[in-house]
Amino acid sequence: MTDTPTTSSSESRRFPDMWVDPQDDPREQWSDPVGELQTHWSYLRTYRATLEMKCEGLDAEQLARRSVPPSTLSLLGLVRHLAKVEHSWFRRVLQGRPKLPKLYVAEGGPDADFDGAVADPAVVDEAWEAWRRETAAADAWLATQTDDDMARDVPFDGGSTPVRDILEHLVEEYARHLGHADLLRECIDGRTGQ
Repeated sequence: MTDTPTTSSSESRRFPDMWVDPQDDPREQWSDPVGELQTHWSYLRTYRATLEMKCEGLDAEQLARRSVPPSTLSLLGLVRHLAKVEHSWFRRVLQGRPKLPKLYVAEGGPDADFDGAVADPAVVDEAWEAWRRETAAADAWLATQTDDDMARDVPFDGGSTPVRDILEHLVEEYARHLGHADLLRECIDGRTGQ
């Protein structure tokens, strides 16, 4: 019997600089959810952690870099946009507080979340602070819900919509934007995956 040298899973992968070893992956703790609420919440938390991983190790200039001109899309813009999304859906719609001021809305343009994503460390800090505040508030609200609440209708846009549809939309929103984040990160330093 020959001794085989031990290697980490990332060393055994084809592109070792692109992947996190399974034991270091923060998303693994949310596997195997039980029930509808926990399933939606698990996907949401996993995608949130993935957003953080996509932005990890980048400076303000890199985070604000708009890699596909003339688009204003950037990783920093995505962080700001997803803070706005969490705020709008969880606080304004699901918690029934539609009069709360929206995040990142400026006169003359609906895209202040992306347009204001500039290479300034203070802007980066504020974006992460807003995103973390909104995800924590969303998680606090989700912790009060049950599977039975998923079918409950909430007022929205002159009508109503079930809670489950909003949670599904949030999962879809993150999934779509993480695809953008893949491309943006690859343009910055070649890193893809996860």
